[in-house]
Amino acid sequence: MVAVHGVRYVRGMPTTTSTESAAPRIYVIAAHPHWRDSRVNLQLLKAAQAVPGVDVNDLYDTYPDYAIDVSTEQARLARADLLVLLHPIQWYSMPALQKLWLDDVLGYGWAYGTGGHALEGKDFWLVATTGGPETSYHPQSYNRYFFDAFLPPYEQTAALCGMRFLPPLLFHGARSAPANEAAHVAVFKDRLSSYPNWPELEDLDACVSCPVPEVDRPVTHGEA
Repeated sequence: MVAVHGVRYVRGMPTTTSTESAAPRIYVIAAHPHWRDSRVNLQLLKAAQAVPGVDVNDLYDTYPDYAIDVSTEQARLARADLLVLLHPIQWYSMPALQKLWLDDVLGYGWAYGTGGHALEGKDFWLVATTGGPETSYHPQSYNRYFFDAFLPPYEQTAALCGMRFLPPLLFHGARSAPANEAAHVAVFKDRLSSYPNWPELEDLDACVSCPVPEVDRPVTHGEA
C-alpha cells in the first residue's frame, strides 16, 4: 500500500484516448454513475486523460445503454500492458457497469480457461475511493472488516486471467476527507507516467497460474 497525507492505499466526461506516444500502453477503465457528484474520481479521470500514452474509457459515457462492445474492448485491452480499474467503492464492490464490463469482456477462452491466454503477464491495478474513512474499515466500526477483506474478488479476477495484481491505490473518506485529494491525484498521475518503473514491482511475485479445467467451463446463456 502507498500513503499520501495519511491516506492508505492497498458520465458526463467524454471517453478519450490521449496521444499514444509513450510505451507501455495503459488502459484505464473509469466507472462512476454520477460524475457531477464526484469529488475525487473526477479529478483522477482528468489526470489520467492528461497522461500521454494512456487509453481512458469512461464506461458510463461510452455505454449509457449498457451494451458493451466486447470485440472493441478486448482489442483495447489486448494492446495494454496495464489495466486500471478506476471507480468508487459501492456496496463493498464496483459500480454495476464496471461489473458488467468484466462479465462480458473477460470471456472464457479469451481471458481465462482453455485457450484463454490474452491477458497473461499483464498487470491489474485497482484505483478506488471509499465514502467512509479508513477507521470505519475495522472490526470495531460499522464496516466491520479491514478494507483488505474486500479485495479478494479483484485479486482472484486478476489471477484467473494470469495477471499480476498490483498494490491498490485507495483514497478513504472521499465524502468528508480534508482537502488532500490534490496530493493523491498527483501520486496517481505520477504512477501512470512512470509505469512500469515502480520500485515495489521488483518485490512482487509473478502472476499466479489458475488454469480452469474444460469440464468446469461456464455454461452458455440459457443453460443455467
